[in-house]
Amino acid sequence: MRLLRSCCAALLAMALGAATAAEPYKHGPDSERQPGVPQGKVAKFTHASKVFPDTVRDGWTYIPAQAEPGKPLPFMVFQDGGGYMNEKGDFRVPVVLDNLIHKKEVPVMAAIFLNPGSVPATLPGAKARSNRSFEYDTLSDQYARFLESEIIPEVSKAIPLAKNPALRGIGGISSGGICAFTVAWERPDLFGKVLSHVGSFTNIRGGDAYPGLIRKTEKKPIRVFLQEGSNDLDNLHGHWPLANQQMAAALKFMKYDYRFEYGEGGHNGKHGGAILPDSLRWLWRDTTTP
Repeated sequence: MRLLRSCCAALLAMALGAATAAEPYKHGPDSERQPGVPQGKVAKFTHASKVFPDTVRDGWTYIPAQAEPGKPLPFMVFQDGGGYMNEKGDFRVPVVLDNLIHKKEVPVMAAIFLNPGSVPATLPGAKARSNRSFEYDTLSDQYARFLESEIIPEVSKAIPLAKNPALRGIGGISSGGICAFTVAWERPDLFGKVLSHVGSFTNIRGGDAYPGLIRKTEKKPIRVFLQEGSNDLDNLHGHWPLANQQMAAALKFMKYDYRFEYGEGGHNGKHGGAILPDSLRWLWRDTTTP
């Protein structure tokens, strides 16, 4: 278990910024602040979970400037939310949403950013224990239940959120990417859109089973965007590029509404961040707020 936690911590560090080689990916204007574009508001919160007992986590909400009081908003949830929320990081989601909403290329929508839970230390000088791999890599409905019973009701007290799964998306990087897919796979009645960056569809906790499950399970009403790089990881858990190619092949075989962007990046957010505006435009195409 200690080895698993150490491996997953290393994966997260790589995914959130450390590149193994120079990569050709740069942010475009939609990932930069533009003059005259209204800015949404980001607010921080802390949550203690019952689905994941003894854990606490930081979270943030994004409310667009164009939100109308009382009107339910489409929204996306992002795992490892602190990285996605950071306006100086790879993804810069608040900046991208401000620009795309202003240009009416995505609906007026909210976002929820969630860090993985941690178990606080109980002894002096000890460190908190991360619950990230258990929450993100486990193939079950546990994270969907966590969102359904805890996060969505809590955020809904301040932000009316759309209930139609076609107006709900979920995304993440590395283990957060497979977590996003698992939530929609288990509960397509809750989430209809998936965004995975260098997703860990490998055998950390059995995630390499997904391509076979996709091929042998009745098609589900979800839309999936996968991003991967040829220089991603190859370790004791599996080969990330091959795993994502297997996912894309299975989705194609079952005629899912999917897109696979395969580049030359490593296990980080550089490629995914550079194409995030296009990814969101594709995921939310033909989507209107009822």
